[in-house]
Order: sequence, then structure tokens, then C-alpha cells
Amino acid sequence: MPNIYNEFETIAKKLENHYKDMQDMEFTIENGKLFMLQTRNGKRTAEAAIKIAVDMVNEGLLTKEESLLKVEPNQLEQLLHPKFDAEHLKAAKIIVKGLAASPGAGTGKIYFNSLDCENAKERGEDTLLVRLETSPEDIKGMTSSNGILTVRGGMTSHAAVVARGMGKCCVSGCSDLIIDEDKKTLTTPDGTVYHEGDYLSLDGTTGCVYGEQVKTVPPDISGDFETFMSWADSIRTLKVRANADTPQDALMAKKFGAEGIGLCRTEHMFFDKDRIFNFRRMIAAENLEQREEALAKILPYQRDDFEKLFEVMNGNPVIIRYLDPPLHEFLPHTDEEILELAKSLGTTFDSLKERVNSLKEFNPMMGHRGCRLSVTYPEITRMQTQAVIEAAINVIKKGIKVEPEIMIPLIGDTKELKYVKNIVITTANEIISKNNVDLKYMVGTMIEVPRAIVIADRLAVDAEFFSFGTNDLTQLTYGFSRDDASKYLKDYYSKGIFENDPFARIDEEGVGVFVRVAINKARRVRPDIDLGICGEHGGEPNSVEFCHRIGLNYVSCSPFRIPIARLAAAQASIRANQSK
Repeated sequence: MPNIYNEFETIAKKLENHYKDMQDMEFTIENGKLFMLQTRNGKRTAEAAIKIAVDMVNEGLLTKEESLLKVEPNQLEQLLHPKFDAEHLKAAKIIVKGLAASPGAGTGKIYFNSLDCENAKERGEDTLLVRLETSPEDIKGMTSSNGILTVRGGMTSHAAVVARGMGKCCVSGCSDLIIDEDKKTLTTPDGTVYHEGDYLSLDGTTGCVYGEQVKTVPPDISGDFETFMSWADSIRTLKVRANADTPQDALMAKKFGAEGIGLCRTEHMFFDKDRIFNFRRMIAAENLEQREEALAKILPYQRDDFEKLFEVMNGNPVIIRYLDPPLHEFLPHTDEEILELAKSLGTTFDSLKERVNSLKEFNPMMGHRGCRLSVTYPEITRMQTQAVIEAAINVIKKGIKVEPEIMIPLIGDTKELKYVKNIVITTANEIISKNNVDLKYMVGTMIEVPRAIVIADRLAVDAEFFSFGTNDLTQLTYGFSRDDASKYLKDYYSKGIFENDPFARIDEEGVGVFVRVAINKARRVRPDIDLGICGEHGGEPNSVEFCHRIGLNYVSCSPFRIPIARLAAAQASIRANQSK
């Protein structure tokens, strides 16, 4: 029926031209006559969406701005992470479902602590790290694994945030699972028991956990991706930086288009075996002399890491956040570790164990952390400042431009900021003068305590930049624990109290108002103040659009969310221009 085929082809082209999108058409032929039943915009994968958008611009059907609005930013995650082979997935059995905390797919043998996970990886095994919840000392195990599964924790728990930064899949908040970390078993709701070394598979995009090994396929980025993203970059005004703690993170961030580092969490640099031991010696030290001795051994590591970050970023801004978590998170947990540390410090096992127990806190998120550590232990701040400034000087000598930005976390009072900043500038200026170099640096703060919002104008007198830590700001505004809230927030969604997870998408009516207030107050005092956010909201499209509307300079997010933020920022700019 060549005539009918030609007629259909003509109609198909007319519909595509009219709707300016790929069409999914239904038709029938009856008694030699063509009947068009319906048409709609066709569903597509991320790769197909980008190809269609680029092709239609090349064909003159769309402008670049129109094509950018055709692709949903979150779709880009499909291009950046491994996924399950579709055929293998059909036969796989879902054993439980948790929160889709970090996208992608991973399969491997399960291990219940970081050391076992590392050792298995060294044997050439594919691994998954299974924990009740993760803490900073699990970094090495998380790095060694193909994915992370936790019983506790929400979308901005430690496991979720770190996994997104690493590009690892993560399923968190699987409260229906029973994990015995001592016996190294995992029990599902139907009573099935999985032991160490058994295979599981995780889908961090859907939250599904499969009770077997499912084949994965690597991400496939088409040539149209770079073309499409270059259009986004030419239109957006909001800068996009990365949350990156290692040179590897920085290289990945740069590959995905980061324009600098908006958050380097220095605590994540301490988890190699030698580093954590000396860091624990510093924490457990009973006097200043012991503490400074331990800090002197940590200094070269920090300096070397900062130097590499500056080199990778090659003149782009790098914000380094000083030590933030409560110190007890770094302490030894086993008697063997405590005994080894006690011998190194020349003290008794019982004395050190008592010291370890005394450092534990009931509510560590509101405890001895952030700038409070600098007030108690100014020598930590001096060491970190020395590492930053000496690293910058070394990089300058190699002909690379660098202007470090030092961020003091958890400030809630102007005197706190003045006290810690004075340590920074005294130490930094002494080193700069001694080396006779021309080095500029900035000192700013992380806005994450509600009181800091109220006094933002006074803080801006001393802070040269603000970075809104919207994870903790959300937590402290609502009074929710981001690690425990997943247990009850699902009831809020099902009963229509909340439409969205406030930790996944910025709460514009509460937290967003706080951010606006702080911006207005700060800019009245310091009109050129640099303002951005570095919480997980920095990679969420609706939150990125909000950041554009309120006039932030940049957003910062995990490396694998950078393309999402770049596209969302471009769309925000386009919509803003359309509404004028």
C-alpha cells in the first residue's frame, strides 16, 4: 500500500512539526483508508531524549532554548551510572525495597564491615557494603564496594550523601531488614537469611534490592551529550561547583563540567590506615604536647591533598571546609584498636577506654563539632590553615593560580567567627610573609544554624562568602534528624501532610525564606559577597531553579549530579527570561 504509506509519512511529519517533539502515533487501515487514532509525545530514554533534542535543533524545528526544556534534568542520571541488563532483570526477585538514595546499579557479595569489604576487593571480588548505618570511618569500605545498603538513614544520611559523591549506588532506610553485624547475617521480611559472601544486587534509582547477582552494563554517553550540555552552559548564569574531597573526586567533577569545588570536607581525608591512627592519637591526646605531635604527622597528608586539589582545579575556586563532625565518630570501636592506640600514647587500656566513652555524645549533630572544635582545640585550626596556605604556595610556585577559600562550619555567633577567623589569618599571614609570596585567600562561613540567619548582616562583616549548608539547616529548622526521619516521614507523604522530602528538595516556605533573609541581610553589608549552597539540594532541579530566582552565585553538588545542575540552571535562566 505505497499510497497509504506515503500518506502516513506526510501526516507523521506534519504532527512532529506541529508538536515539535517525537510522536507516538496510533493508526489503523480499513478498506484501503488510513485512520489516525491518536498521537502523543513519545516516551524515551535519556540518551534518546538528548539525541531527539539535538536533531530537532539541527533540523530547524527547535531553538536551542526550546530543546533544553525538552529534557528532564533528572533523566541525565541514566547516562552517568551503571544499570542492570534488562533481560537479566526480568527474572530477578525483589526481596525488599528501601529509599533510592543514590542512583545506579551494583551487584556483589555482601560484607558487613569496611575491613572485610576492602579485603574482599583486594581478592578481586565484587562487593556490597551492608551496614545498620555508615559513619565517616566506613569511607574505605564504601570506596571498595559496588554499592551500599543500610537499614537506617534517609536521603541525606551519611551513606546517601557520600555514595552520591562517589557515584556509587545506595539503598538506605531498609527498615524491614534485620542485620546482625556480629554474626554477619541479613534477614529479609519473609525470613530468608543471607550470609557474608552471598550475592545481592542494588538498584539505587528505584530502591529495589534483589536477592541474587544481576548483570550490570556500563553507562553509555552519546556524542550528542557534549553538544547539548554546551548549549546549557552558554545560557545559564548560575555557576556549578562540586562537593569533592579527593583528587579523584575533583577529576571526575571536572569531567562532568564543574567550575570549581564548593565543598571539600576535610574529615574525609583522614581514613587511610596511617592517617586515622594519627588522627585518633590527636583526639585521644591528654595534653597539648601530645595533640600537636599527632597533628604534625597529619599535616603532610592534608597539605599534599590540598595541593593536588588546587592542581586539578587549575585556577578555579576551591572552598575548604575545616573539620566538622564530632570527634567521637573517628574513635576506635574495638578493644584491639583501643589497646594499640593506648600503647602509642603511653597510657593504659582502661584509661583510654574511659576517655573514648567520655567523648561520646547523646546528640552529636548538635554537639561538639564544627567551629566548636576550633574553640576548644585551636591547634587543629592552625594545622589546617598551615596545610592550606603551604599547599597554595607550592602550587603558585608551579605557575598555577590559586586563591583558597577557607570555610568555618556551624557558626552561630559573631564572636565565634571572629575568634576562629583570627586564628586563620594570624597563621596564614605569618606563613605568607615568611615565604615572601603574593597569595590572596578568603575566609567565609557555612550557614547552617538558624541563628546565623538572624545575624547574617553581622556575620557578613567578617565573612567574605556564605555557603548555605542546607542539609543541616533543614534539619535544624524542622527539628528532624536526617538519619531517623525516614521512619515517620513516609506517613506524612501517605497522609498528604508533606508532598516532598524536605531533605531531597528545598523547603521554599521555611528553609527557603531563611536563605532569602540571609542573602538580603548579607548583601546590605557586603554587596559583593559570594553566595552559594553546598547541601544535597545543589543537585536537585527544583532547588537549583529556586537558587537562580533568589540570586545565588553558585550551587555545589556531588560530581555525578553536576550535569543535572548545569541543565537545571539553564532551564531556570530560560524560564526567567520567558516570564519577563
